[in-house]
Amino acid sequence: MKKKDLANRKGKNEAELTKEIRELESRKEALQFDLAAGKVKNIREIRDVKKSVAQLRTLLGERGRLTPNT
Repeated sequence: MKKKDLANRKGKNEAELTKEIRELESRKEALQFDLAAGKVKNIREIRDVKKSVAQLRTLLGERGRLTPNT
């Protein structure tokens, strides 16, 4: 995620951020499944998705809205 994207995400509300986290988590699971099956060409994409999830969780945590298993 680029800094510009992160700045745009800071303007979103908690519901939108939570939805985006869920979407990225499902994408990460799909990539990991495909990696095990040998279908993934770009392994770095998994790392980028994990990093994006961590950044979004940090944003929610800063707002005091992060709940376990979100």
